[in-house]
Amino acid sequence: MSSYPPHVIVLIGPTASGKTELAIEIAEYFKTRIHNIDSRQIYKSMDIGTAKPSKKQQQKIKHFLIDIEEPINPINVKQFQEIAQQSIKKEIKKNNLPFLVGGSGLYMNSITKGFFVPNVPPQNNLRRQLEELGQKKCWDLLKNCDPLSTKKINFADHIRTIRALEVFYVTGKPMSTLKVQQPPNWRILELGLDRDNLKERILKRTKNMFLSGIIEETKHLISEFGFDLPILETIGYREARDVLNNHLTIDKAIELTTTKTIKFAKRQKTWFRNKNNPLWLNNKNLLKDAIIKIESFLS
Repeated sequence: MSSYPPHVIVLIGPTASGKTELAIEIAEYFKTRIHNIDSRQIYKSMDIGTAKPSKKQQQKIKHFLIDIEEPINPINVKQFQEIAQQSIKKEIKKNNLPFLVGGSGLYMNSITKGFFVPNVPPQNNLRRQLEELGQKKCWDLLKNCDPLSTKKINFADHIRTIRALEVFYVTGKPMSTLKVQQPPNWRILELGLDRDNLKERILKRTKNMFLSGIIEETKHLISEFGFDLPILETIGYREARDVLNNHLTIDKAIELTTTKTIKFAKRQKTWFRNKNNPLWLNNKNLLKDAIIKIESFLS
């Protein structure tokens, strides 16, 4: 093996920005394969609601880290980090060019920046108790036991708030004090994808999700794993479940999913600009710009 640090390409961007399509074009040009860094596409039976690469797309370019676990078995950041790093190291040993693609900033940075997070398994009983307390009380608890985390976690982010409390109650230490950073010995090029018409793209994709069968997919997940499957709180699936419950019409579900997704995309963009600072691609010719930047990086 070469004594030089291996090169790794990263493509990040908010949801619905077109990462999958562009990544496949890039992978075809450079004859490489894709590691999907996505916190939801890792689960089986969650295809439509996660905008998972289609079977045809996966046949065209090999995708790693897709369909690696059942939805009933949650994978935390630490577990995903270990699985992904093993997969990427295998590619490096084969002298392949690892290509990481995704919109999950925390999952991506755990790999590329080497964040080590506490390996605390889910505490289901504790989670249920915290869920019953509600976000405001959970946030107040977190401010008392781990004020530093409340500066990094959005007040509305119920999942990360509960996770931080869970870590504190299990370890007795604030999660903010348990994170360390040990970047891998890679040369990394981070490319960023953003769109001026992102809101329109999100609306179009949301409509397509509901036309393509997210309600049927949600119905299947409920029949397999139960109505209270935690991952059904994911944007899109929650609204599809409410349609099945007759709590929402399809039109209202599309409207709510679109609104929530736009807000989520805004948080993603803020994360990438503050924590990653990638080279943003020129929207007028994405593929050409990506190729120029990658070839310059590899030369």
